[in-house]
Amino acid sequence: MKIKDTKSLCPECGKPLDAEVYDEDGRILIKKTCDEHGEFINTYWSDDKLYNRVEKFIPTVTGVENPSVEIIGPCPSNCGLCSKHETSTVLGLIDVTNRCNLRCPVCFANAAAAGYLYEPSQDEIRQMLKNLRNLKPHPCPAIQFAGGEPTVRKDIVELVKMAKEEGFTHVQIATNGLRLAKRENLAGELKAAGLNTVYLAFDGVTPEPYINNRGRDLLPDKIQAIENCRKVGLGVVLVPTLVKGVNDHQVGEIIKFAFDHSENIYGVNFQPVSFAGRTPADHVEEQRITIPDFVDIIEKETDGEVPTSAFYPPSFVEPIAEFISLLDGEDSAKVTLNCHEHCGIATYVFREKTEGDGKDKLIPITDFIDVEDLADKLKEYNEKLKAGKFGSRKRVLAGLTANLPKLIHTSRTPKDLDITRILLNVFARGDYKALGDFSKDSMLISCMHFMDPFNFDEDRVKKCVIHYATPDGRIIPFCTFNSMYRPEVEQEFQKPLNSKKN
Repeated sequence: MKIKDTKSLCPECGKPLDAEVYDEDGRILIKKTCDEHGEFINTYWSDDKLYNRVEKFIPTVTGVENPSVEIIGPCPSNCGLCSKHETSTVLGLIDVTNRCNLRCPVCFANAAAAGYLYEPSQDEIRQMLKNLRNLKPHPCPAIQFAGGEPTVRKDIVELVKMAKEEGFTHVQIATNGLRLAKRENLAGELKAAGLNTVYLAFDGVTPEPYINNRGRDLLPDKIQAIENCRKVGLGVVLVPTLVKGVNDHQVGEIIKFAFDHSENIYGVNFQPVSFAGRTPADHVEEQRITIPDFVDIIEKETDGEVPTSAFYPPSFVEPIAEFISLLDGEDSAKVTLNCHEHCGIATYVFREKTEGDGKDKLIPITDFIDVEDLADKLKEYNEKLKAGKFGSRKRVLAGLTANLPKLIHTSRTPKDLDITRILLNVFARGDYKALGDFSKDSMLISCMHFMDPFNFDEDRVKKCVIHYATPDGRIIPFCTFNSMYRPEVEQEFQKPLNSKKN
């Protein structure tokens, strides 16, 4: 059954193609034909029931008022952002180098194999930061320095300071953790400079996934990096790259590891492998893990404690972001996770110690909060706030205080968790401390399935909220950059390999 028409890419030549997304035998597939390279049929989502369930959480559109490029040809022929883009930039990315101290077969960046140096200067990086902050109507609030391996730059601490100077409220680095493990003082220096989060590649709890994905056993280095961050109070998010048959059987153990180190690990963001780097393309379907596969693995490995029904797309939280902004007197949410409903999925999970056998119990937030009813209630309050402006704030807060307990099943709530108080603080204050009170008792379990040329969908690109800034002034959606634009950007600004100065 046909679901929609869209635009995709030829996996061989990268040419934009007409494509069809359709439902066949309970699976969502995407099909396109290249005149030169023939027909391609690939899995888009492996389960139509979950696909249809998240379909109702379609995000709002917040276009860019100051696009950087003109519309030339079919999407995504001239990304950068154009006036057809339908979301603000929530997380900006800057590749600060293509140097790396590893050569991972699953790397987006193709790191050291390029044969040239791509390493923007501090002046170029500052301008890219300014470009992200100058976006209208919503300046980008968060930045991630990536690569390559960003910590191989000697000035990485200075770059973190620079991001804070330019007004970013959240700064993180995507890292393999080797230098954080080897240089004990680095975590403290980054923390002092303003780094909020270490986005740590973490593929499993045994040596084998690292040997397969990264070329050698890196587990001891990962553990040491986490410990060095813990000592200075630096938050960590684990980022496993999931490959079928390599580490998909360790999903439950990775979550357990995160909880065991929850003093400074705040979440696990699983990323099914994207076939845009050096992963062999002839094994796409046998290695493909989609979002439904991921939540099914979670349910099985947690013995049903964290079921598929506990997960929602990021767009589900839009009413919460809008509510917090309206309470602050804004006309609408300053920034929100209005990415496409099929880009990712997430839930919050709490862990409770049990008597007797000592086995811990995992409790997703959906077990004790009627989250959809809560979202509907917040939508109702949002309309009242918009109609009554700031003068209705007290009445709305009073209504929320009265109605929130009705949406919470106290008998199922984890012990010693005053969830009503915590949520009221989050909604009323919306600051880091309030969110910290919530996150210290929970673990964000999420999955972002980035696209590659095989499952590329123009509709998702238009609603991408994770964007690369480039030295030529463009701001390019994540999946488009890694599927199409990375080589041309890096080659345009490349330097001889022996010219690195940082």
